[in-house]
Amino acid sequence: MRRIWIETAATLLAAMVLGGCATSKDELMPHGPQTMLDVWNQETGGGAGGGQPARQLLDARQSLRRPLTEADVQSAPAANAAYTRTAANEIYRQFHRLPNPDLVMYVFPHLAGSDPVPVPGYTTVFPLYQRVQYAMPGERLEDY
Repeated sequence: MRRIWIETAATLLAAMVLGGCATSKDELMPHGPQTMLDVWNQETGGGAGGGQPARQLLDARQSLRRPLTEADVQSAPAANAAYTRTAANEIYRQFHRLPNPDLVMYVFPHLAGSDPVPVPGYTTVFPLYQRVQYAMPGERLEDY
C-alpha cells in the first residue's frame, strides 16, 4: 500500500517537472515592437500622446504645490543655517560623545608569574567601553 503512494507521488512530481519545461520563453514573455521607454511614457503620460495619464499626473502634482508665505520666506535663512556644514558643528554638534564611565577596580594581593612573586593589592581605573562611542545626529543624549 505504501509503495503505491510513493510511486503515485513520484509520477505526479515527474509530470509537474516535465510540464514546467514544456513552456517556451516566447509564449511566456512575447516580444512586441514597444521598448521599455515606450511603455514608461505610455503609463506615466510622458512623451507625445500622453492623454489621460498625463492629465492625472499633472493634476496630482498641482495639488501638492502651494505658494510660499512671507513667514516661510523670512524663516528660511534661519532654518537653513542649522543645516549648514562647518567643521565645528559637524564635530561638536552633530556627533556628541557618549558617556564612557570609569570603573574603579581593586586587585587583591596575589602571587604572579612562573616563580610565585607576591604582588600587593592595588586599585586601577579603566573605561567601561573599549572605544569612544559617538551618538548619531538626533539621538538622545540625556541620561537613560
